[in-house]
Amino acid sequence: MKLDANKLALAFGGTAIVVWVICSGLVALLSGPMLFMTGHMLHADMGNFGWTLTLGGFFVGLVCWAVWAGVTGWLVGWFYNHL
Repeated sequence: MKLDANKLALAFGGTAIVVWVICSGLVALLSGPMLFMTGHMLHADMGNFGWTLTLGGFFVGLVCWAVWAGVTGWLVGWFYNHL
């Protein structure tokens, strides 16, 4: 069975968009708990850090994550089809 690498790229990119919107919403609404959770996820002390969430930054991050996720999805499909 072959995978359609282009459809997989769109699925990865679309998933990244959904996750980015949810994550950004949580950071906007619950910045303290999200910073605490991020510190634990990164094994870091995030006590001296803070979030910078702007509308421009939201869209730049959205596009970057979608593009990189799409490229990753396409590569997964390409590698899978060539194994």
